[in-house]
Parts: sequence; C-alpha cells; structure tokens
Amino acid sequence: MYTSKTSTDAPNAASDRVNFKGFSFLGLVLMHLACLLVFWLDFSWTALAAYLVMLVLRTFALTAGFHRYFSHRSFQTGRLFQFVLGWLGTAAMQRGPLWWAAHHRHHHAHSDAENDIHSPVTRGFWWSHVGWILCRRYDETNLRLIPDFAKYPELRWLDRFFLVPPLLLALTLYGAGVWLNATFPALQTTGLQMVLYGFVLSTVTLYHTTFCVNSLTHVFGRRRFLTGDQSRNNAMVALLTMGEGWHNNHHFYPASARQGFYWWEVDMTWWTLRMLAWFGIVSHLHTPPAHVYAQRTRVTSQAAQNHP
Repeated sequence: MYTSKTSTDAPNAASDRVNFKGFSFLGLVLMHLACLLVFWLDFSWTALAAYLVMLVLRTFALTAGFHRYFSHRSFQTGRLFQFVLGWLGTAAMQRGPLWWAAHHRHHHAHSDAENDIHSPVTRGFWWSHVGWILCRRYDETNLRLIPDFAKYPELRWLDRFFLVPPLLLALTLYGAGVWLNATFPALQTTGLQMVLYGFVLSTVTLYHTTFCVNSLTHVFGRRRFLTGDQSRNNAMVALLTMGEGWHNNHHFYPASARQGFYWWEVDMTWWTLRMLAWFGIVSHLHTPPAHVYAQRTRVTSQAAQNHP
C-alpha cells in the first residue's frame, strides 16, 4: 500500500495500462451499472434529498479536505476536523487522503510535463479523466510526498482501509431507509432507494465532476495567468465542483484556500470555509496576496500588446 520509491516519476505508455482485471476497474463498472436501478425502483423525494446532501458533503470533503487542506495546506484545523474531512472524503470512494494528496502534489510538481501522471495535454482525455486511476502502477501511496500528514496513524488507517467509510455510509443509508419506511410510510422511501440515490448515484456523479478537473480544466477555459502548464479557468467545472474549476488561478497560487480570486468567481468551498472560520473550526485561511493580482494585470497588459 505504501512506498518510498519514486514510482510515479516516469510514467510512460508502455507501463501505464488500465488493469481491466483489477478491483478498481470492477468496482467502477459495477457502480455505473448500479445506476440503472433508477429505472426499476420507485422515485422518492427523500432519497433525492439524500443524493443532494451526500453529494454536497463529500464534494466539500474532497475540495476543502483532500485538495486545499491535505494537498496544499491552505488553511489550518484541529486533528478532529482533520479526521472528519479525511473520513468524508474517503467515503467518496476515491481512496484515502494520503494517496489522493500525494498524487496531487506529484501533479503540481510536473503539471502537463512528461512526468505528469494525468495530463490531458500529454496523455489525452480518457487517461486523464479515469484511465490513470485504473492503472496498477499508481495504486501505492508515496509517503515521501506527504510526510506532514503521514505521521498521523488515523490517516494512515484511512488510506489502508479506504473501503470502510463508503461501506459504512451505504449501510447507514440503507438502515435509514428501512427506518423511514417503517416509521413514516407516507414518505414511500426504502433502504434500497436511499442506497441508490444517497450512495450510488451521488458517488458516480462525484466521480465525474472531480475527474473533470483533471481532464477538462487543462484544455477548455481561459488563462488569466501565465503558468508553466495549460491550466485554465472553467466556470462550468467550478459550479459542478464547488469552486475547483478556477484552475488557472489555483495553479498560479496553489497555497490559496480561495480559488475564485474575484467575487464573481463562484467558489462555494471558500464560502463554506469562511463560515467554518467564524465558528473557529478552521483558521489561517490563505488568500492571494496583492502581488498575485498585480501579476494578472501585467499578463493582461502583455496580452493586449501582443494582440492590438
């Protein structure tokens, strides 16, 4: 599960192949096939509400937790809420926080270069969207890339037993559906409906909204800053991911907890973090310093001079 080797330093087409016999591929296929149950099970407004709640909660855990906190340390929090973010993010079935953050730090170190393990610029849409996740070569967590959080045993436990949180979530939703059916039959909600909407459909939705950050925001959108890669700001992806689509902003100044640098750039993760800061749950929210905005002005001026 863990490695100290630089196994992600030199991806290449010869060794980077989808493992069609692996657990990850089988699980991904089964999750997508399970979505078809929506045509057989009756509709439930309560189950739909569970879909929305589970989607938003786990999206936030990935965007604020796995990305802005574990990967970039753009804010501070206590050990308890750190574990909550780790648990909820792991419940999204995108492995554990150490695995996720280590691979993301590697991406920033080699963004859109030959060694970037999921660049759409060098590897194409399919590989950057989902193919790399299904490659056995990237199953391990390189702890050398995440030593600041690898020291916590509870986070290492989440990485090792990354199937426990999603399994418990599915069982909890099923139990809630059984209880609702017995206690409030007028809601017409069953355990299977709650699992289908609250777990299966929301997880598959979250797969693809998250994966779009890798596959789309290095190809489609606008570039405000000159970076060493092809990162772009994409408003649609930002809306789907609670702010992760402002990717050119992020790659220019990844230490910021705020990725929508201007008020009109919708960043619900940032707004939620600010609310949590009011209650003292998080603190030291990093924001772009003045020189970042000045750099944007210089880049805009340069572009205008080049295109009179």
